[in-house]
Amino acid sequence: MRRCIELAMMGSGHVSPNPMVGAVVVCDGRIIGEGYHRRCGGPHAEVNAINSVADTSLLPRSEIYVSLEPCAHFGKTPPCADLIISKGIRKCYVGCLDPFGKVDGKGIQKLRAAGVEVEVGILEDECRELNRRFFTSVSLGRPYVILKWAQSADGFIDKDFEPARISNHYTEILNHKWRSEEDAIMVGANTAMRDNPSLTCRLWPGRNPLRVVIDPGLRLAKSLRLFDQSARTAVICRKGAEPACAGEPDDEDERGERPGGVLQRGIDGGVQVAVADVADEQGEAVHQRNAEEEGVLPDELRQRQPAFREGQAGGAEDGRAYAQAHADAQRRVLGRG
Repeated sequence: MRRCIELAMMGSGHVSPNPMVGAVVVCDGRIIGEGYHRRCGGPHAEVNAINSVADTSLLPRSEIYVSLEPCAHFGKTPPCADLIISKGIRKCYVGCLDPFGKVDGKGIQKLRAAGVEVEVGILEDECRELNRRFFTSVSLGRPYVILKWAQSADGFIDKDFEPARISNHYTEILNHKWRSEEDAIMVGANTAMRDNPSLTCRLWPGRNPLRVVIDPGLRLAKSLRLFDQSARTAVICRKGAEPACAGEPDDEDERGERPGGVLQRGIDGGVQVAVADVADEQGEAVHQRNAEEEGVLPDELRQRQPAFREGQAGGAEDGRAYAQAHADAQRRVLGRG
């Protein structure tokens, strides 16, 4: 099952909104096939694992390990439970159940009804941790939230309200890796103006997340990198807000673009405006959900560097140590450290 988790992680950043899943086929104590879900809409892990078996005559004597319950419904691909049954595989080890409504125990039920022996809960905590984003979305109906910031050892995220370099090259690479693994990344209008970030994956291969900026009054200039068309961007604003530098109606181009870098109508690769009730400067009318009551707390990813008062911004050794700590944490999930 640890190998299933390791395989599943290879789909990180490519399978959303689907979960990451790995599968291993074993015959007489020897792995004869393995696979993982590579992309949304593509074959599932079980399909890739079974298809990788060179000698299919071994399948009726084999067992299959899957990090997540095999699906039992027709979606973009046929049910994996049906494939396992059709190949005569005698036993299925499952890491954890799939809470998605069209599965949610139905895959296990279908396998058992067909005479396949099923054991559930192998490394269950690790398998649930693997797909914490998926489980939060399905079970709680909201995104999985990660709070990420860099701060000095004395607790500052900038210096006298001006941008200050806290991260170094190693942690920047790690940040871009994290970006490639998430669906969206969000900042406020002040961060967009002061830091002018791109929020794209330039130091790590992978897809760019949706860039989201909270700009209640639509005061951001279109010259900012967030509006450079290199990745999709969504702007959250107040109802009735108009861009601070909006031009006359005839300044609007055929795509609906208006000065200020805001697209009133969404286009592929462009900027979308989500008009909604958002908090004002005093924080009024904010509806906050209690994460503790919901049972899921946001991840907190903090990068600590030497204090600003010491006049230094963190050396390469600090960045290497931070990146190493992240790698060690991944190994602990896999039980290798």
